[in-house]
Amino acid sequence: MSATQAVNKPVVHLFSGFLGVGKTTALKSLMAQKSPHEKWVILVNEFGEIGIDGAVLADNGIPVAEIAGGCLCCVAGPQMAAQVQRLLRENAPDRILIEASGLAHAASVIDELKDPPLGDLLRIGAVFTVVDPRQFVDDSFAQQMLYRDQVSVADVLVASKTDLCDEATLVAFRQRAAALFPPKARVVEVHNAQLEIAWLDLPVVAQRRYRLPNLPSLDLGYQSQGYTFDAGRNFDGEKLTQFFNELPQLTEGLVRAKGVFQVLGTWVWLNWVDGQWGANQIAWRRDSRFELIAHAFDVDAIAERLQAALEK
Repeated sequence: MSATQAVNKPVVHLFSGFLGVGKTTALKSLMAQKSPHEKWVILVNEFGEIGIDGAVLADNGIPVAEIAGGCLCCVAGPQMAAQVQRLLRENAPDRILIEASGLAHAASVIDELKDPPLGDLLRIGAVFTVVDPRQFVDDSFAQQMLYRDQVSVADVLVASKTDLCDEATLVAFRQRAAALFPPKARVVEVHNAQLEIAWLDLPVVAQRRYRLPNLPSLDLGYQSQGYTFDAGRNFDGEKLTQFFNELPQLTEGLVRAKGVFQVLGTWVWLNWVDGQWGANQIAWRRDSRFELIAHAFDVDAIAERLQAALEK
C-alpha cells in the first residue's frame, strides 16, 4: 500500500475512560465544532443492554450506531468489525469516533482496529482517555489493570471534572501525568469534558504494541439493567427527581445511572454519577429509556419505581 493510500483512509479515534467520567459529553463538545466539510460517524459501545449514550448523541445529523450488551474488548467485540464496515459502506466518512464502554480494555479495542479487516480500511488517529483526577491519583484505581490499560493507550489524556478537585489533587494529577511513559501528546485539564477539535489531529505517540495474550475476562462484579417506555408516555418531573435522589438507597454499590425521559412533552437526559445527577435537554424522540450499573439491586423494585414516576 502506498503512503497516499494510507493517508486517504478514514481516521478512527477511540474515546476511553472509566464509568461516568464524561466521554459522551466530550464527544458532544467535538460534534458541536465539526466542520461542515468533514463527514463523521459515531459508534457507541455500552456495557448494558439498553443504549443511552447513542440516544444522547443522535441529535445533529451525524450518523450514530450502537453496540450494547457488553464491551468491545470481549463480548461485543465481534460486532465492531461488522458495524464499522457498515458505517464505512453507507456513509464514506472522513472520521469515525468510537466511544468505548467504561469497562472496556482499550488496548484490546485498538488491537481489533489494527487487525484485518479493519486495519486494512482505517488508520488510527489520536486516542483520547478521559479521567477524573480524583480517581487518577487514587492508588486503588491506579492498581487496576483495566484503569492502567485505559490510561496507557491515550495519546491525549483529558482530566475532566477539574472543578470538583481541590488544588492538592490537581497538583498530584499533574505530577503523575508528567511521569507517564511514553509521554502523552497532550495532557489537558477541562471543565465539563469540553474538548478542542484541533486535538483530534495531535500526533499518535502512545505505544501501539498493545496485544495482551490470554487476557482474562473482565469481572468487576457489576450488574446492569435497562428499561424502556413508549414515546407516548410522559414522566412526572418531580417523581423522577425523587427517584434519582433515592437511587443510592435502592441499590448496592451504584456506579452509574442514566436515562432519557419525556417530561412535559420535552426530552431530557438524566445522568447520575459520583452521588450527583444533572439534566440536559436533547433531541431524542424515539422512546424513554433508563439504565443503571451497580453491584446489586432489585430489578422489579426499580421497575415499580419507574412505573410510579409515569404521569397518570
